[in-house]
Amino acid sequence: MSGAVSTGLLVQWLRAFRDAVHAHKDELTRLDSEIGDADHGSNMARGLDAVVAKLDPVPATPADLFKTVGMTLVSSVGGASGPLYGTLFLRMGPALGTEGEVDAAALGAALRAGVDGVIARGKAQLGDKTMIDALSPALDAWDAAAGDGAVAASRAAADAAARGRDATEPLVARKGRASYLGERSAGHLDPGAASATLLLEALRDTLAAAE
Repeated sequence: MSGAVSTGLLVQWLRAFRDAVHAHKDELTRLDSEIGDADHGSNMARGLDAVVAKLDPVPATPADLFKTVGMTLVSSVGGASGPLYGTLFLRMGPALGTEGEVDAAALGAALRAGVDGVIARGKAQLGDKTMIDALSPALDAWDAAAGDGAVAASRAAADAAARGRDATEPLVARKGRASYLGERSAGHLDPGAASATLLLEALRDTLAAAE
């Protein structure tokens, strides 16, 4: 694969994310049943089905794509997941401008803009036992590896996200529904961190397959 990532390849990523969420839907729901509302898997699966339905024909640019994805998630996913994932993609779009392809640095900058939007909306920080615990270290790993291209950056980001997800298990939740449980939220993985890891693993696998 060349250094550029096309809109079509990003569509493949989102389809892969949809498939991964469906494959892990029961697991995500189980995690959410332990510290949340037991609907994360079903909500994400429904929202991503709605997203994929909007991707034919393929949007003209990555920015157009992410705007469509974000608006669809906000309108079709229940609970906190819709606004947070929707914000992630809505903020990614403007960071990419009008280019038809993006490189590793541009995609990393867009991801960071998206995660900054999630932080602003959800008011969560690293260590609060949320999706940020997977996304924040993933971005740092992406930036460190971006000079080696998008494939290398996506591998580093997915690995870091998985470590961040696993690190949520002993944490006491300080944000979201899980925070109501106080100390009882410790000992469980955060479902948002789990789905965020699936997002980055899907990107890694999509880019690696196109290499």
